[in-house]
Amino acid sequence: MRKRTIALAATAIPLFGSPGVLAADLPAFASAPAPEPVLALRSPWLVRVRALGILPEPGARLSAAGAPVAGAAVSVTDAVVPELDISYFFTRNFAAELILGVTRHGIEGSGTLAGTRIGSTWLLPPTLTFQYHFTDFGAFKPYVGAGVNYTIFFGERQRGGFTGFRLTDSVAPALQAGFDYMLDEHWGVNVDVKKLFLDTKVKLNAGAIRGRVDIDPWIVGTGVTYKF
Repeated sequence: MRKRTIALAATAIPLFGSPGVLAADLPAFASAPAPEPVLALRSPWLVRVRALGILPEPGARLSAAGAPVAGAAVSVTDAVVPELDISYFFTRNFAAELILGVTRHGIEGSGTLAGTRIGSTWLLPPTLTFQYHFTDFGAFKPYVGAGVNYTIFFGERQRGGFTGFRLTDSVAPALQAGFDYMLDEHWGVNVDVKKLFLDTKVKLNAGAIRGRVDIDPWIVGTGVTYKF
């Protein structure tokens, strides 16, 4: 009996003492998955405050008592105004921008009407553009856009002996290109150029003089960007 016990013990020692056997016999447990990184919430809103230069490229087609006024043209004064725009990003690349501002311009005759003061008007020209933003250039973030402008003319004042000076509100297509240069996560500087293909109907002297005036301004702006 004593010899049998010793023999069994001798047989068991290699089994329990061998590291390889222990490792093979232990059940395998899957390691816990690494926690997923917490993604920072990205705000879709961006605002800019800019100074705008409004640079019209005017033309006109006028008639008096139904007859074309040969050689008649107009000039529209430039203007510099403050402007606020609000952008909303649907994705990292696609955004919509709405600009808000008010501008005032004087209108004078040129060509055969050179030296004739016609009047002045205020413009409220909200412009909505849809943009594509390029995101592969680090802090430099260029974009292009296209959209629509709706210009409201108000506060018209006639000059030079004319009466009843009126301009008709108008819808115009708009093209845009610009860039933001981000100084940090929130703040940057902006340069922006828009072209509006804007014209309006004009009436003077109770409609005795009427026609169409092309304004077609370039809108050049620079200012400060804030990304929420």
